Amino acid sequence: MKCPNTVPYRGNINCSRREDLLNQKSMVLWFTGLSGSGKSTIAHAVEERLHQLGRLTYVFDGDNVRQGLCSDLSFSPEGRAENLRRISEMVKLFLDAGIICLTAFISPLQADRDRCKSLINCAKFFEVYVKCPLEVCEQRDVKGLYKLARQGKIKNYTGISAPYEEPDSPDLILETHNCSLDECVDQVVNFVLNAQDSPGSGNQGQPAEL
Repeated sequence: MKCPNTVPYRGNINCSRREDLLNQKSMVLWFTGLSGSGKSTIAHAVEERLHQLGRLTYVFDGDNVRQGLCSDLSFSPEGRAENLRRISEMVKLFLDAGIICLTAFISPLQADRDRCKSLINCAKFFEVYVKCPLEVCEQRDVKGLYKLARQGKIKNYTGISAPYEEPDSPDLILETHNCSLDECVDQVVNFVLNAQDSPGSGNQGQPAEL
C-alpha cells in the first residue's frame, strides 16, 4: 500500500554508510513462539550481551508495541496481521539505520511471517523459533493469561482458542524447555556474530530503499 502524491526523498547517507559508521551490519532476528516460551526474555538478554560487545541494537517487544503504535488494534486475525505489518515497516526503517533488530512477537501464522519477510525485503531477515510445549508455557503463565483464556475470558488466545503454526524452516530453533537462558543467549549471539562476519551478507543484504 503506497501513499499517493508522495515521492521518496533519497539522501546521500545510505544504509552502507551508516553501517560503516557503526562498524556493524544491520539485521533482524524475528523471534516467534507461544506466549511464555521466552521470546522477550531471550531477546532482551541477547541485546544486553550484544550491547556489551559494542553493537547497536533495538528490541521490538510485542507488549510494548501494543501500548502505543498498535494500541488501536484487536487480537483478531485481521488485527494481528495489521500489527505485524506496522512492525515490519518500523523494522525496515531501523535496518536502514544500520541497527541490529530483535523482534519478540507471537506472530502465530506462517503466512503472516512470510508476509513480514517479504515486506521487509531484506536478505538479513532471520526467523528464530522459540520452541516450548504449550503445557510448559501454561505452567509458567507469568502473566496469568492462559488461565483467563481457559476460562473463556480472553478470546482469540494463541494456543488455546487460536492456532499457532510452527515455522516451516526457521534459521534457528531455541528449545527453552531443554536449555537454560544462558545457553539460548549463547546460541543467538554466536548466530549473530557469524552472520556479521559472513562475507556474503554485503549489498545483497541491504534493506530495500524506502
